[in-house]
Amino acid sequence: MVLQQKAVVKLWGWADPGEKLVITTSWNNRVDSSKTDGNGRWHLNMETPAAGGPFTILIKGNNTITLENVLIGEVWICSGQSNMEMNYYWGLPQMREDIPTAASQNIRFFHIPKSTATTPQQQGEGSWVPCDSNAVKWFSAVAYYFGKKLNADLNVPIGLIHASWGGTPAEVWTPAEKVESNPTLKEAAQKLTPSDSWPIVPGYTYNAMVAPIVPFNIAGAIWYQGESNTGTAATYHELFSVMIRSWRE
Repeated sequence: MVLQQKAVVKLWGWADPGEKLVITTSWNNRVDSSKTDGNGRWHLNMETPAAGGPFTILIKGNNTITLENVLIGEVWICSGQSNMEMNYYWGLPQMREDIPTAASQNIRFFHIPKSTATTPQQQGEGSWVPCDSNAVKWFSAVAYYFGKKLNADLNVPIGLIHASWGGTPAEVWTPAEKVESNPTLKEAAQKLTPSDSWPIVPGYTYNAMVAPIVPFNIAGAIWYQGESNTGTAATYHELFSVMIRSWRE
């Protein structure tokens, strides 16, 4: 795991309703507590120091969970369509050359599998893994090289959260209500061409692949998309602005 440096970050999870949890962070040996709500959800806001690690986070309740090898640095979301999704197995010659030296304990990957949902989800799939010659083959090439450059320039740990789906229009990465409440965007969305390979319904990938990580504090996002919106290019500027604002809310 990588947490955003010098920020107030949110840690959250689920346990039994009404359960008290005690959380200890090793970077400052601070002990905090939280209590689950009626649905069993809890959260805690924590301050992080400047980049460093590895650290541990100890969570004690009815059970004990220890998050080990936690780094603090810069966290980025990397999203879009096929250009962002593209990885080693798409036949990228530069990656074949770089695979043998790709391993880095200061770069971590979090890959979010393709999924859709009709309503915003609180839980998603994925896990943090260190960058090595195997993990990098399956990860977004654009995201990897972006993270590699950041790590070299800033000399801090880098966390890359990858959520992309080839062929998807920007509408699916935008909350449905933001599209449907805007007459211009709603009309443009109705012109999208249906596909069996990717969703076109507004909000579907946002709900499943973005909403679950919204509480996670990040430095920023990189976006590689646009081809699937060429048919409605005149409204893309407005759509993209709406999408960006919704991710920031």
